[in-house]
Amino acid sequence: MGQVVHQLSNDELYKMRLQMGMMFQVSGLFTDMSVFDNLAFPLREHTSLPEEIIHDLVLMKLHAVGLRNARNLMPSELSGGMERRVALARAIATDPALVIYDEPFAGLDPISLNTITQLIRRLNDALKTTSIVVTYDLMSSLKIIDYLYFIHDGVIAAAGTVEEMTNSQDPAVYQFMHARPDGPIAFQYPSKPYAEDLSVKA
Repeated sequence: MGQVVHQLSNDELYKMRLQMGMMFQVSGLFTDMSVFDNLAFPLREHTSLPEEIIHDLVLMKLHAVGLRNARNLMPSELSGGMERRVALARAIATDPALVIYDEPFAGLDPISLNTITQLIRRLNDALKTTSIVVTYDLMSSLKIIDYLYFIHDGVIAAAGTVEEMTNSQDPAVYQFMHARPDGPIAFQYPSKPYAEDLSVKA
């Protein structure tokens, strides 16, 4: 958004955060609030909209994730996939410019996973937002992303479009993108030879 985040004052940082949505890995829903109130919370907290407008906005967001009729349920009454969809709806409740997804695919069954994947892509396009997806689920993420960063040994080792990274000849990127067991990314933690560790003579 044209600002250097680490140089912002607390007030400026708070103002910027109002333009961000966050979908937490474990949903982060308020357990003592209904689905409706979970979505209404950021609207009540950060806007001065009347309740009638908040009501309609909440129903619109729930409709977008297929859960309009679950508005009166409590988080404990939701399945894992439903809980993720409510968390997704809350993340976009204020129509943020940036949405951050922390492991949105973790622990989901195949149907819920595919549903969440399609929802993220569709909502990203419809709302014209920028989305940052942090995940280990490579195949699901490739369905929704435009650009990716490959972090290896604590630094950004490569970056590019899905096509560029899939076709990359960089050994580490190739190994990761194609799930190869052998390559520069070692499975074994560095150690002395196995035989030596077991005191076995060759």
